[in-house]
Amino acid sequence: MKIKINKNFLNLEENYLFSDINKRVNAYKEKNPNADIIRLGIGDVTLPLPKIIVDAMKKASDEMLSKDTFRGYPPEYGYDFIKEAIKDYYNRNNVSLDIESIFVSDGAKSDLGNIVDILGNNDIYIPNPVYPVYLDSNLMSGRRIHFIEGNEANNFLPMPDGLNNKPKVIYLCSPNNPTGATYNFNELAKWLEYAYKTGSLIIYDAAYEAFIVDSSPRSIYQIPNAKYVAIEVSSLSKMAGFTGVRCGYTIIPLELKANDVSLNKLWKRRQATKFNGVSYPVQRAAEAALSIEGVKACKENLDKYKENARLLSDLFDRKHIWYSGGKNSPYIWLKCPNNMKSFEFFDYLLDKANIVGTPGVGFGKFGEGYFRLTSFNTKENTIKAVERLEKLL
Repeated sequence: MKIKINKNFLNLEENYLFSDINKRVNAYKEKNPNADIIRLGIGDVTLPLPKIIVDAMKKASDEMLSKDTFRGYPPEYGYDFIKEAIKDYYNRNNVSLDIESIFVSDGAKSDLGNIVDILGNNDIYIPNPVYPVYLDSNLMSGRRIHFIEGNEANNFLPMPDGLNNKPKVIYLCSPNNPTGATYNFNELAKWLEYAYKTGSLIIYDAAYEAFIVDSSPRSIYQIPNAKYVAIEVSSLSKMAGFTGVRCGYTIIPLELKANDVSLNKLWKRRQATKFNGVSYPVQRAAEAALSIEGVKACKENLDKYKENARLLSDLFDRKHIWYSGGKNSPYIWLKCPNNMKSFEFFDYLLDKANIVGTPGVGFGKFGEGYFRLTSFNTKENTIKAVERLEKLL
């Protein structure tokens, strides 16, 4: 063929991280078929959905059997009932939303990848280590990428100090994936002050807000006037275990304008053109998850993950190994002992303790020398992992 392609895709680095991990694990299993391998590297939930959610999904599916209750194409922006449920969920966290600012989608990853459609050729600033979709979606669009270094000195919570005063698009994630680090009110307020001053936009990823146990903000809109400079993207994947069900949402306030153009209207047009909405049974399941009873049921699962994170955190405290996360996050981001490189530590854990984690360098160059473990496993397996690590480290 002689058609032209989007050459920006050629600027993407081949992502060998998880394929490399799988190859290493499979090779080890071939040599050690009886090894009891514990996987603490996966960022996926492992507990089943609460009954209240499954019941709502079943009821909605049954409605599709009847002519009177059958549903066809869903609204591109979400049914009113789920938007009201999201609005009420935010109200319970002291955030008031306009119903027209809420857009329901099939997950935060989709929205984070697609939001570049409504933005022009801006400079993009991304903290590193980083969730890959921020970087790759902008590279696909030919944007100029700048990294803001996360490191041990700033607790992997980089701040705007030292950045230039030109307008830019800034990605923030709190609690962070992969580091688990969480911004407090004052730190987020400084980012918002910088955005006001420079005419910049903040894209805020709040996918892990349900894990927050202290006074850290669960939404950027808990900071005054954030609606003038920030988009918030969130998801039910971790809050309600929807990784296999797929439902998320993006908040684009009516107040948010760039050169007097409403970003809300641009996103509304984009979604109506390129997205056909989330299925009715899934939206009913999400409505149930966001109800007071649903949040209580989801919390029972979250508490199990949080307990696993506590067990791992306590171990690293005892071993005096530096880490972030664990408290407000399912992730523990630890410094590799004895100055090991990320993959060197991966091989060491697999060989000596039969534990699989994620090398930090896979999330960016500033992740080299660090390692991510997750709490998404059973308590029994987590206890076994802690016992093995206690002897090894």
